[in-house]
Amino acid sequence: MDRFFENKEVCKTFCPYRVCPLGAHIDHQHGIVTGFALDKGITITYSIDNDGICCVKSANMEGEKEFNVFHIPHRVGDWADHMRGVVQILKSDYDITKGVNAYIEGSLPIGGISSSAAVIIAFMSAICNANKIKLTSQDIIKYAMAVENRYVGVNCGKLDQSTEVYSKAEHLLYLDTEDDSYKLIKAPENMPDYEIGIFFSGVPRSLAGTAYNMRVDECKAAAYALMAFEGMEYRKLEDTYLRDVPYEVFIRHKDRLPLNWRKRAEHFYNELHRVKEGALLWERGDLKGFGALINESGKSSIESYQTGSPELKALYEALLECRGVYGTRFSGAGFKGCCMAIVDPRNKEEITECVTDKYLKIFPQLRDTYEVHYCKTADGVDF
Repeated sequence: MDRFFENKEVCKTFCPYRVCPLGAHIDHQHGIVTGFALDKGITITYSIDNDGICCVKSANMEGEKEFNVFHIPHRVGDWADHMRGVVQILKSDYDITKGVNAYIEGSLPIGGISSSAAVIIAFMSAICNANKIKLTSQDIIKYAMAVENRYVGVNCGKLDQSTEVYSKAEHLLYLDTEDDSYKLIKAPENMPDYEIGIFFSGVPRSLAGTAYNMRVDECKAAAYALMAFEGMEYRKLEDTYLRDVPYEVFIRHKDRLPLNWRKRAEHFYNELHRVKEGALLWERGDLKGFGALINESGKSSIESYQTGSPELKALYEALLECRGVYGTRFSGAGFKGCCMAIVDPRNKEEITECVTDKYLKIFPQLRDTYEVHYCKTADGVDF
């Protein structure tokens, strides 16, 4: 890496990872979600290349990738698409003439903590600095989401990007993705001590190769069908969301939906209720009640949204049995990746031993890649 930085000014940028305690799988349907940024994340060390060359290397991924900001190819299908996408999306509104030589390093394994959004935002910061571009918080979220949707090919909502931008330590982010309004709910003085446990399954995760996009389509199809049954005016399918459909309409027509569509809609409406109730419990310092809702969210993700690899289900079940775990569920899309848990810090050692013993008895082949980490909440990115 010396050649990246030899005789050049070296800069650094950082973006935190995130977890979503409540609001699983509903941001892409314009739902209300919650989030915490973590005190772990993606650090990019970089120098500016005046000739427009971007050369990127990662401590967590194989290979060195190079591309020219003047000629961005269509999606290649490798880990550097997130960086190519940043330049391609920004070029629609800004003059990009300088590249960066970037070394990317994540402080936690990839999967379930929005590593992709963190990489995109951190790399965007580097490119913007190199090309003297100033972005607002709303711009960062908009462009980062566009990279995922329009270049990488993942039909995600704005939960990940918003959490990594807006969050504040010891506050719960409460975000309405329909109108982008949000508030930060401070943990009250009577809130018990807590930390965020991250339990990595040891199985790598990539949304572009999972049923993630299919679940999004199923939600939209359910919304479209419900609006038709009710005689509501509807738009194109791509512009239709379950948030557009009142709960009463769903109750009237749910039995007319195909089973899988009904399950996705059931999860949406129940999760929306859990988010609203959870925000009130958090505000009161009721971590036990808040955690119980997280457990319910995890169960709904399995039974109604039908995500969860065998590994993640095993982690979830193991965490439910451990003393000191307030609440747990899959983090991220729930196909591979990790489980998150809000835990009592006094029980961390016991929780680690309990989960590890149960999990590795079922999946001993993952002993070398399974990991446990504990984090604190943190501020969002300093762009």
